[in-house]
Amino acid sequence: MRLLRSVFLFLVTIILITLLNKKIGDIPPLGKLLSPFSGFWQNNETNKIVSEHLRIPGLREKVLVKLDDNLVPHIFANNNYDLYLAQGYIHAKYRLWQMEFQTHAAAGRISEIIGNKAIGYDRQQRGFGMVYGAKNSLKAMLADSKSAEAVNAYTEGVNAWISELEYGDLPIEYKLLDYQPEPWTPLKCALLLKYMTYDLAGYSKDFFLTTILNQYGLIAIDSLFPSKPFINDPIIPSGTPWDFSPLSLPPPPVNSIAVEPKLPFHHLPNPDNGSNNWAVSGEKTASGFAILCGDPHLGLNLPSLWFQIQLVSPDCNVTGVSLPGTPSVIIGFNEQIAWSETNVDADVLDWYSVKFRDSSYTEYYHDNKWKPTSMNLDTIRIRGAEYEIDTIIFTEHGPIVTKNNSISLREYIPSGYAMKWLGHEPTLELRAFLDLNRAKNYEDFVKALGYFQCPAQNFVYADVDDNIAMWVNGKFPLKWPNQGKFLLDGTDPSNNWHGWIPHDHNPHVKNPPRGFVSSANQSPADSTYPYYLNWEFEVFTRGYRINERLSAMNNITIDSMRSLQADGKNLIAAKVLPKMLESMDEKILTENQRQILKALRDWNFVAGSECIEQALFDLWWNYIKSLIWDDELGIKDMRYPGTEISLKTVMLNINRQWIDNKNTEKIETLNDVVNQSFRLAYDSLNSSFGSEWNQWQWYKLKSTHVNHLLRIPAFSYSDIKTGGGKLMVNATSGDHGPSWRMVVELKTKPQGYGIYPGGQSGNPGSPYYDNMLSMWAQGLQKELVVLHSAAEHNNHIVSTITLN
Repeated sequence: MRLLRSVFLFLVTIILITLLNKKIGDIPPLGKLLSPFSGFWQNNETNKIVSEHLRIPGLREKVLVKLDDNLVPHIFANNNYDLYLAQGYIHAKYRLWQMEFQTHAAAGRISEIIGNKAIGYDRQQRGFGMVYGAKNSLKAMLADSKSAEAVNAYTEGVNAWISELEYGDLPIEYKLLDYQPEPWTPLKCALLLKYMTYDLAGYSKDFFLTTILNQYGLIAIDSLFPSKPFINDPIIPSGTPWDFSPLSLPPPPVNSIAVEPKLPFHHLPNPDNGSNNWAVSGEKTASGFAILCGDPHLGLNLPSLWFQIQLVSPDCNVTGVSLPGTPSVIIGFNEQIAWSETNVDADVLDWYSVKFRDSSYTEYYHDNKWKPTSMNLDTIRIRGAEYEIDTIIFTEHGPIVTKNNSISLREYIPSGYAMKWLGHEPTLELRAFLDLNRAKNYEDFVKALGYFQCPAQNFVYADVDDNIAMWVNGKFPLKWPNQGKFLLDGTDPSNNWHGWIPHDHNPHVKNPPRGFVSSANQSPADSTYPYYLNWEFEVFTRGYRINERLSAMNNITIDSMRSLQADGKNLIAAKVLPKMLESMDEKILTENQRQILKALRDWNFVAGSECIEQALFDLWWNYIKSLIWDDELGIKDMRYPGTEISLKTVMLNINRQWIDNKNTEKIETLNDVVNQSFRLAYDSLNSSFGSEWNQWQWYKLKSTHVNHLLRIPAFSYSDIKTGGGKLMVNATSGDHGPSWRMVVELKTKPQGYGIYPGGQSGNPGSPYYDNMLSMWAQGLQKELVVLHSAAEHNNHIVSTITLN
């Protein structure tokens, strides 16, 4: 009996050990996770930053990494190979899981980690041609000696860190998801850059516009989706002369538009992607030196998108933010120049209908003949299941992202259409950043931009010689006006792209008479610019407000520039609220409602974090847009007109046939819409926050949050108390906003300030995971530590990592 009991207990023990060390569904292996020797306890860190002596294979000479009290590394190397090897090592040390997870997401490999729940996403990423585009860019990188040196050294550095890891050293996310990091490759660097291209230039509006055209005709398109902005304050100041002779534009074909596809969709691209940047010349500053500012508005996540760093070698001393997973500094300054970027939103993605010969998809019709397709058999590995083989079909226009009747996770992707995307081209963005990091003057800056092709960016520039400039920069296809506004007939070669706009024909300006340059994703140029870049850009508000403030400012300081970055004036409210108030019938309102209208009349249009008026206006304005457009354009496969058209509709009381709700017998007027939407907004705030006005605070309604990439609540932050909002200079919305704020004064020795919402460490157990979040929410910035030699004394330097 005793023997049987012993055998039974032994078997139970073995079963428990097996179960506790095995992932079951979404539950991680609890035995390993809870182990005091190698589990999550090992991911707890103190705020003490220790000095280390480490031996790193592949280094040619000794490298010193000075760490400051914000965990920012200042890397000093005697050659560029060692510089980027050390950058790869340091990136991996603090952000390995983030780097690898994002490359898996880019490549469509999430199913390998979490199983078949990600299979739809993976199929789409592969169909989108992300790996195809990354491989093309990698070929260009490896053919360029500077890019090849950087990417190969960086890869060696990442792998040096990975080779040192034991299970207990792994980031907590590997333990929760129960998998191990794989060796880093140069392709992963290319994928990270391509993922940013996908985020900033991987969408289009062609499908929506084609659907609306087929339903309502060209008159509706021209009135609701015009190709010229209602209010235009372009990036390159109006009247700027063009210093080139333009190429002839290709003539538009008689009929270029494809038939409307039928397809199911789910998600729109996030409308809050955007950015601000500007530079002012010394004539407008208190110090007499130029000042440059930048704050790219991207998704707010933890670990943070950016990683602050200083890179120093014999030909380079650059400070700013890097993208974990790639070498170089992306936004920053060196000893002579500073730069920052905003998104252009150029039309570099078009969709072409494909006429196949038969269901084998082996031939398609183009230019009056049948042409062979190429097919890529792609293996999708799925954790806990059999692998799948997916066939991706390519035509000369590009891949068929989703075949007929298959589901797309991005709402603008038409099924069965070929995707022509600049992101598939072999481009050299890495070389552009490597050269920008070393640029000494305007000529070096322009030369570096020649390598940067996609995603097109508005590059702002300033230097120690008091030059300022702006380039609307990228590789732009030569098109006839509005080519790609609708889905294109893929059988007609006249719908193809017709070459490229020469780089020196890109819109640009240097040292304009007004003493400043700026961009906020608005229209790049006035109507005299001879080329077509896109038909729709960001609404005027941020650009207009920045230019309004800068025009009026003199004796500008770093503090006044930081204040401008935090500007929360709501120009939409300033323009349309008077008309909304005028349209209200106060006789039918309660006394409480009349009091809130009075508060709106007295409002200064600044959206502070506790602003009650902004909360009510935001809901009221959104309900107005919904009541005007939803009955005709709120259905699947369509979209609302842009904000400027809604603004014009209400301010001028036009588009009355759209204001009327076609689903009711009554003919609704603007007054009806305004009054009904007010009651809806008022009731919604009452329902959500109670009848006491002091609870209707803007930050509660806006609900700014910074989520962990895995959406783990314990690793995330919600209801962050911030002001501003989308379409304002401080464009902090729900999950998007200033991902990095930077202000640089181009003194003899440039001085910079910066902040991003998070921290340097990717480890939720580190004090440096989120230590900058509170300052960011308050609009504050830290002075950026810049060292001019490894021996320089600085009170902020707290430790040294020596790499041999």
